[in-house]
Amino acid sequence: MANTAATHPDVYVPTIPLGEILPWAIFGGLLLMLAIYFVGAEQGATAVFKGMYVHEFVHDGRHLLGFPCH
Repeated sequence: MANTAATHPDVYVPTIPLGEILPWAIFGGLLLMLAIYFVGAEQGATAVFKGMYVHEFVHDGRHLLGFPCH
């Protein structure tokens, strides 16, 4: 006795149009680049904000990601 239902399942794989993903991918990429800037470069000559508040806020994250800071 052969079981044909196990060998030929009816599976529907939905397709996602690129036009729906692209804006979210660009938005996510911009947020990622902004986060990397604040963690990796927000201090010294490239600082956007005065003081070391942002640097101290992300200090442990800098070391976790391998960015030297002192």
